[in-house]
This record gives sequence, structure tokens and C-alpha cells, in this order.
Amino acid sequence: MTQHAAHTVLTALTEDVTKAVEDVAGVAYLRPGVAQLLRGAVAPAGRPAGVRITRGGDGADLWNVDVRIVALSDTRALDVARATRAAVEACLTSALPRDAKPARVSVTVTGLV
Repeated sequence: MTQHAAHTVLTALTEDVTKAVEDVAGVAYLRPGVAQLLRGAVAPAGRPAGVRITRGGDGADLWNVDVRIVALSDTRALDVARATRAAVEACLTSALPRDAKPARVSVTVTGLV
């Protein structure tokens, strides 16, 4: 797979995961990173805030998905984190059905609103 094709797959997967997370009940929004905060609203669209997906790096060919969310204050953060993790895992299963290796999914609730 070429580097461009791998980037295209990663971009599409990131967008799918972002949509899945945004649809979870109790998620207020994805936590923007420092780059998104510094660039402001007029910056060109880059990778979605709050979702980082990488592959491999530690000798294994695993997908590593890191999601940072802000939850609604009238929900339990633990329940929202678990639901978010389940939604991401379901998204990965449907997007990567042939991928035999499991993914590492990390969900962090960074705040409540």
C-alpha cells in the first residue's frame, strides 16, 4: 500500500470513528487539541479534534485509537466512556472486517459541561 493510500484509509477511518463518537448519547463534543485551539475557527480542516488513530509502532500491527471527549454533566462519565468505547469498537469492526488484529481503544473524558 502506498503512503498516499494508507493516508486516505486513515483519514476515512478517522472520519468514521469521529461520526460514531459524536452519535454517542452523553458526548457533548470531542475535545479539541492544542493545535485546534491555537489555529482558531478560520483554520483549514485538519484531522478531527479529539480522535487520534495510529498503526503499529510497537512491533505489533495493531490499530491504536485514542479518543478524548467532553461529556454532558447530567450523565455518568464512566457510562459515557464505556458507550464511546463500544461505539468505536463497532465502527472499527465494520470498517476493518478483515483486520485480524484487535485494536487498542482508549477513551478519556476530559471534562463535563
